[in-house]
Amino acid sequence: MAIFNEIKKNFGFGCMRLKNENDVVDLEEFKKSVDAFMEAGFNYFDTAHGYLSGNSETAVRECLTKRYDRSEYILTDKLSGGFFEKEEDIRPLFSSQLEACGVDYFDFYLFHALNGNSYEKYKACNAFSVVDELKKEGKIKHIGMSFHDNARVLDKILTEQPQIEVVQLQFNYLDYDSPVVESRECYEVCVKHGKPVIVMEPVRGGKLVRLPDEAKAVFDEFDGSYASFAIRYCASFDNIFMVLSGMEDLAMVNDNISYMKDFVPLSKAESEAVSKVQQILKKQNEIPCTACRYCVDNCPAEISIPEIIACYNSHLLHKNWESGWYYGNATANKGKAKDCLKCGCCEAECPQHIEIRDVLEKASQVFDND
Repeated sequence: MAIFNEIKKNFGFGCMRLKNENDVVDLEEFKKSVDAFMEAGFNYFDTAHGYLSGNSETAVRECLTKRYDRSEYILTDKLSGGFFEKEEDIRPLFSSQLEACGVDYFDFYLFHALNGNSYEKYKACNAFSVVDELKKEGKIKHIGMSFHDNARVLDKILTEQPQIEVVQLQFNYLDYDSPVVESRECYEVCVKHGKPVIVMEPVRGGKLVRLPDEAKAVFDEFDGSYASFAIRYCASFDNIFMVLSGMEDLAMVNDNISYMKDFVPLSKAESEAVSKVQQILKKQNEIPCTACRYCVDNCPAEISIPEIIACYNSHLLHKNWESGWYYGNATANKGKAKDCLKCGCCEAECPQHIEIRDVLEKASQVFDND
């Protein structure tokens, strides 16, 4: 992985879940987080045009790129399929991203959320050639992709697009053997093609922090936060060169720094503890939503799908009154589960391949009693 020598450590700052209110980022909190992250010797930041309705990129500009020399940090952005319809749209979009981030090049530029369907769109729009040209012009240092599909599709893409240097995968100890996400199989495809892996969703949208009591008891035998086991698990794999964490505030940053500054792979006993927690969680009949919110943007009924799924998961896990209370909060002045039009727009965007219409119907049976 000599091409990535400019990256100081194997832990990166994901800028999708910054502390915010209605997508307006708390810039002062983000500045504190950036400073702590950089002072600890880390320098990798990841954003995308659609994160926080575009406010992630501009927050990166205000809190990072305006305040640090360009040589001090590594910045990744992405070409997202929802923001272009033809080849001629790509360069203007790319230029707007450079401007939003306040830089004149990206260290890494990823084809965003590729799957079997979106890959065909990227090819039809000649996106791979355009990005190759941008790299030749010095506006991109490294080309990559983030991916949400099965290992067969990943193998096809990497075979057809050998210029891709790195792959960003959903990878965590819960999804490792998932027949839907196929984390292990996708990782092995990357190894086969010699492509280093960037990990996204190492704590599964917070699920691997919000553990049931039985799982907490396993980890409580050791030192470290619940997040530390999830993130160190990922970083312990040989072909993973970067683990991203979507850190909301300074407290999360400081916790992650505490165990990633001088990273030590999981011990045998810690690995056995992770295996025990895996089995505990697999017994929970829960919907594998990571709260990425890709499903929300195109919902004609304006349903806050991830929040409703979280409430339904809470109901499945705890069977208490609180899930209904939170459901009321999540649907205040918004669409309820019963308002689903069954159009399927959400399922077309879901990286987890969740049958959202069916889940919303079940959630409605639980929560919509009026």
